Amino acid sequence: MSNGPLRIEQYDTVLYNANLNPMGIPESVKKALSENIDNIIRYPNDYYGNLKKAIATYAGCAEEHLVLGSGSSDLIRLYCALIAPKKALLPIPSFSEYENVLNIYGCDIDFYEYKEENDFKFDLADFVGHLNSSYDMIILGNPNNPTSQIISRDDIETLAEVCKELEIFLVIDEMYIDFAEDYHKLTSIPLVKEYSNIAILRSVSKFFAVPGLRLAYAVMNNPEYMEVLKITSTPNSISTLTAAACTEMFKDNGYINESQSQIFTERNLIYSAMSTNKNVKLFKPYANYMLVKILKDDVSANQIAAQCNLKGIVIRNCENIRGLNNKYIRFCFMKPEQNDLLVNTILELL
Repeated sequence: MSNGPLRIEQYDTVLYNANLNPMGIPESVKKALSENIDNIIRYPNDYYGNLKKAIATYAGCAEEHLVLGSGSSDLIRLYCALIAPKKALLPIPSFSEYENVLNIYGCDIDFYEYKEENDFKFDLADFVGHLNSSYDMIILGNPNNPTSQIISRDDIETLAEVCKELEIFLVIDEMYIDFAEDYHKLTSIPLVKEYSNIAILRSVSKFFAVPGLRLAYAVMNNPEYMEVLKITSTPNSISTLTAAACTEMFKDNGYINESQSQIFTERNLIYSAMSTNKNVKLFKPYANYMLVKILKDDVSANQIAAQCNLKGIVIRNCENIRGLNNKYIRFCFMKPEQNDLLVNTILELL
């Protein structure tokens, strides 16, 4: 057999490293794209009113507190340009794009290390003990990528209060929060009413499985900053088709409820299936992916990833993530029969 694609012929390649909703593109998106194809002759800002109304209803925020962007990386860049931080505190391990964007803007970065012995959970008292007025910005993933750990709203509120006193702008990236159980009780969006020094970022890419639509939104209640963004941001940056499709997508309660139900079920099943194996340490996941540490001395993340590739399974080898090493892998949750193959393939080496 020739050395071709990363799969044996009888297996379809499944991207367990992409963290996308296994239900795929919502039918509401396909329908809206089809029905609005002729409207690309029109400028997209005609559609922004309906889009903002749909987002505000879905996210539980005021329309005037919304900032739109073409993806979460776009919004992170937007806030770095707005705040112009000279020094930031960044927890690790976390999404590498935070560090990349801060570096682009010439920001000095101090790293705060989540502790493995604490299951990479957020320790409010310890974290606050590292803060001082030299910092201009903090970026937190909630749930965090790649650890899949969550931070309570109470902890975020306490942190926001401390940051307010120290004049630190706090960015909370909630890209994966829609996958968490009771996420309405976890999201920091309600805190925006009280705190002008925070911004909550959300993206449609992962939960709605539409990374090609390029839409993200932030929620912020700071009139001065909103005015600056209004003046400096690119007009019509969200396309007509994206605006039309996402307006309908946010109302698609059938897709939303079924997605959450499927993810909750598969997350629990996979965690239970792997938790009895003594050669792995599982970090209990709250998002649609799980971080796993390999405890067997003679097995590395590279070997597990290579074994998975043979079955058409592409997982994330975490050895190049700051704060982790070649003993960590991350994978998301897909369809039941695919997940059975994933678990069996990983455990074959353990």
